[in-house]
Amino acid sequence: MTAQNHTWESPFLLLGLSDDPQLQPLLFGIFLSMYLITMLGNLLIILAVTSDPHLHTPMYFFVSNLSFVDICFTSTTIPKMLVIIQIQRKDISYPECLTQVYFFMIFGGMENFLLTVMAYDRFVAICHPLNYPLIMNPHFCGLLVLVSWLLIFCISLIHVVLMRKLTFSPGTTIPHFFCELAQVLQVASSDTFLSDIWMYLAFVLFCVFPALGIFFSYHQIISSLMKLPNTASKHKAFSTCGSHLCVVSLFYGTGLGVYLSSAVSASAHRSKVASVMYTVVTPMLNPFIYSLRNQDVMGALGRLPGRVGSCFDGL
Repeated sequence: MTAQNHTWESPFLLLGLSDDPQLQPLLFGIFLSMYLITMLGNLLIILAVTSDPHLHTPMYFFVSNLSFVDICFTSTTIPKMLVIIQIQRKDISYPECLTQVYFFMIFGGMENFLLTVMAYDRFVAICHPLNYPLIMNPHFCGLLVLVSWLLIFCISLIHVVLMRKLTFSPGTTIPHFFCELAQVLQVASSDTFLSDIWMYLAFVLFCVFPALGIFFSYHQIISSLMKLPNTASKHKAFSTCGSHLCVVSLFYGTGLGVYLSSAVSASAHRSKVASVMYTVVTPMLNPFIYSLRNQDVMGALGRLPGRVGSCFDGL
């Protein structure tokens, strides 16, 4: 009991990305810029989708939800990292660390689920176009998102409850720039068997099942497109999946890079660099992928200043 209370009061130390004092201003400028670009880009996507009636479709409903999740995902880790870089205060309290683990799992898992739901949306649109409005109705789309949130909230909460029972040595150092679950479990001084089992189960639920769902959807899409009579029809149908495929490749590719870097090398630096890719770079690039490759979104963004101006005129 004494060890647990001491753990609750004693802070962890996050090593951050680099200890080199000369790199700190550069790192701060880079990550602050990336964070602001991520916030602005995803907010513009949300505003464009919600304000333009032409984008009130299932696909763009999921895109706006993905943008919201990307904002929350980066906000879970980047602000704390900027504090570490700027004022060199590397301590993080135990409750704050648990909170970061909890929300990181929620938004990371939700990104996986949304990408799977978006793949299912494309599957229905291409393989069952006549039934698409009936299947992907607003009530069903909202239900898919709601169930995903509830499932992730519960699974992540169980993780935090299990972690709350762990004990750590005073001044425990985490060789990362945020409280990443696997890193926190590695530095625990008590038995982590239950937490490890639940972590692998969560990995299957959050990553493996969604990846299989995406693979199945695109397998069905490709099989359906192969039956089309001409190449132009195939290209037109598959072009609607281009942005989603880019986002999926980027997200799962960087996530796989983190796993391989941890498995192949014990270097904490390589693992941190790989983590930057999917926690910072991917959420920043998603708005560009969905806007630059999509004329509907570009048109909505072009009309957005006029809609904002008309709102202010009405006031």
